[in-house]
Amino acid sequence: MSLLSQVPEDRVLSPLTGWTRAHWLAVADDLLLAVRPWATPGFARIDLPGEPSAAGWVSDGLEGFARTFLTAAFRVAGAAGEDPHGHLEHYRRGLLAGTRTPGADDAESWPPVRSIHDGGQPMVESASIALALDLTREWLWDSLSDAEKDQVETWLRQSLRHEPAPNNWYLFPLAVASFLTGCGRGDEETARTVERGLELLEGWYRGDGWYSDGDGRMFDHYVGWAMHLYPVLHAHLRSDAALAERFGGRLREFLTVFGRTFDGDGAPLHQGRSLTYRFAAVGAVAGGAVTGATPWSPGVSRSLLSGAVRHFLDRGPTVDGLYVRGWYGPHAASVQPYSGPGSPYWMSKGFVALLAPADHPLWTATEEPVPATGPARTTPVAPPGWLVQNTPDGLVRVHNHGADHHRPGQPTGVDPLYARLAYSTRTGPTTTGNVADNTVLVHRPGFLPGAPAGGEGVRAGFEPVGTGPGWAASRHRPAFAGMDLPQAHVLCVVTAHAAWEVRVFGWEAVPPGTPVSATGWALAAGRPADLSAQVSGSAVRLDGAGLQSRFQAAAGFETGDVVRAPGGTAFGRWALVPRLRGLADRSPAVATAALSAADPGPAPQVTVSDREVTAVFADGIRCRITLPAVTGDVPAVQW
Repeated sequence: MSLLSQVPEDRVLSPLTGWTRAHWLAVADDLLLAVRPWATPGFARIDLPGEPSAAGWVSDGLEGFARTFLTAAFRVAGAAGEDPHGHLEHYRRGLLAGTRTPGADDAESWPPVRSIHDGGQPMVESASIALALDLTREWLWDSLSDAEKDQVETWLRQSLRHEPAPNNWYLFPLAVASFLTGCGRGDEETARTVERGLELLEGWYRGDGWYSDGDGRMFDHYVGWAMHLYPVLHAHLRSDAALAERFGGRLREFLTVFGRTFDGDGAPLHQGRSLTYRFAAVGAVAGGAVTGATPWSPGVSRSLLSGAVRHFLDRGPTVDGLYVRGWYGPHAASVQPYSGPGSPYWMSKGFVALLAPADHPLWTATEEPVPATGPARTTPVAPPGWLVQNTPDGLVRVHNHGADHHRPGQPTGVDPLYARLAYSTRTGPTTTGNVADNTVLVHRPGFLPGAPAGGEGVRAGFEPVGTGPGWAASRHRPAFAGMDLPQAHVLCVVTAHAAWEVRVFGWEAVPPGTPVSATGWALAAGRPADLSAQVSGSAVRLDGAGLQSRFQAAAGFETGDVVRAPGGTAFGRWALVPRLRGLADRSPAVATAALSAADPGPAPQVTVSDREVTAVFADGIRCRITLPAVTGDVPAVQW
C-alpha cells in the first residue's frame, strides 16, 4: 500500500485539491521507496527497467541515482534533516561507490563527465548531485572524511572542464561550482564557471521575465524548470542579495503569465520537449513560493503546485510504482532520444516546494482558485510570441507565433511540439506521420492528400510578426521537400475572445488557385467509438473526452472534412482532426475555431473586404484585422 493512500484529504485547508504538505511527503517517499529495489548493491546506480536512452544504460543508471537523489534532498532538507526512511544513507553509500573508480567496467562506477560531443549526459546529472549535496550538506557532505570529499569533488569538477550543450546545460556546471564554493572548495575555476553561466544567461534573456533556452526562440517548460530555477536557487543558497533581487524579479514577472498556463484541473501546458518530466513544470512556481519571488498568494501557489502533482497521479503515470516515459501512461512520441528510464525523475524539481517548512504560509494558507479559472481573458506575451487564452472552465489555450525549436543557422524541420499554431492543457499535437493538427498547408497543384510527403508546404521556421491585445501573428515560407514557391509566404494572424478564435491566413506571393488547407484542434481518445464528428459543408464539429472542437470556414475555404490520426496524441491513442480546404486567393482565408469543455456558443460573424477582416463576437465585441500590402509588414488589429 502506498504511503499517499494513507494520508486523508483536508478539504478545509485545501478545498480545491484536498492536499496538504503530508501528501507531498508521502509522494516523495513513495517515489524513493519504489526505486530502491532497482539499485545496484552499492546504490551507485539505479537501473530502472526499459529501453536505454541514446546515452546507454550505464549513464541511465547514473541518471536514476541523480534525479531521485534530488527528490530525497528536497524531502530531507525541508524537514530539517528528518529522514524516517533513511533515504540519505543510501545515497551517501551510492555517492562514494560511484565516484571511487569513475569509468571502470563494474556495477557501481559512474561514467566520467565529458563534453556534449562525447557522451555528455553525465554533466546533466552532476548538477542534480551537486544541488542535492548543497541542500543536505550538514547531514551528508559534512559526514564525509576529507578523502571522501576529495573523491567526490574530483568527479564533480569534470563538469567544469568540458563543453556543455549551448543552452541550459551551462547552468549544470554553474550548479556544481556553486556547491563547491558553498562548501569551502571554491577557487578561480569555480568563479569563472559561475561567471560564464550567468553571462550567457543574460544573453538569453528576452525581457518580461522570459529566457530562451539558448540562442533562437526556444520557449517551453525549460524556461521555468531550468533557466529560472538554477539561478534563483544559486542566489538563494549563496545568500547573494544582488542576484536574488535580479533573478527573483525576473521570476516574479515570468510567473505572472506562466501561472495562467496551468489548467483549472492542474494540467500544465502540453507544449515543448521533455514533457515526460511532468510536474517538474511547477518547479518555477515552487521556487518563487519558497524564495518569495512570486506574484501569487501562498493559497494560489499551493493550488497550482498540488493541482499539477495530483493531476498526474490521478491519471496513472506509474507502473509498479515506477514513473514511465510519457505524459500520463507510456507515450512513445513524448520520448526524446536522450530520455532513459530514469528521465521522468527530473520531476524532482517540483519538490522544491518541500523546502518550505511545515509552518510556511505555502502550507498553512487556505487554497485559492488558480488564475486560469478567473474571468475569460487573453494575455499577449511578446518574448515567445504567445497569446494565452483563458476561460472560466479552466481550460488554457496558447496560440504560438514565436516559440520554435531551431537555433539560427540550423536546418528547419517540423517538430509537432513547437510548430503548431496552438497548444492547450487538455489536448496534444498529433504525432509525426499523421495529419498535423492546428496548422496551415500550401499544396502543390494536383497533390493528393495522403500521398508521400513532399507535396505539402508546411509551417516550419516561422518568424514572429507581433503580439498585442487579443492577437498574435507570424509569417513563414511554405517548406516543401525539394522545392519552394519563389517568394511565397503565409501570414498567420489569430485573434481570440472568450472561447472563440478567428484565424486569418494571408497568401503572400502564393499563386491564386493554389490548393491550401488548414486544421483545427484534434481530439483524442482510447478508441474511435469515444469520439464523434459532424460535418456540415465547411463546418466541422468534434466531440469526445469532455471536449468540443469547432472549426468552420468564414472565407476562402470551400469544404470541411475530418481526418483520422491513428497515431493519436499523448491524451489518447487515436485522434480526429478537423480540416478545411480551398484555393488561395488575393484575399485572406479565414476560419473560426473553438476548443471548449462546453458549448462555446455562437461563432463570431466574419466579413472580408479586400485585405480587411472584421469579426463580431456573440457578445458584440468587434475586431478588425487589416493585413499589410507589403510582405514583412505587421498587420493592424483594432478592437
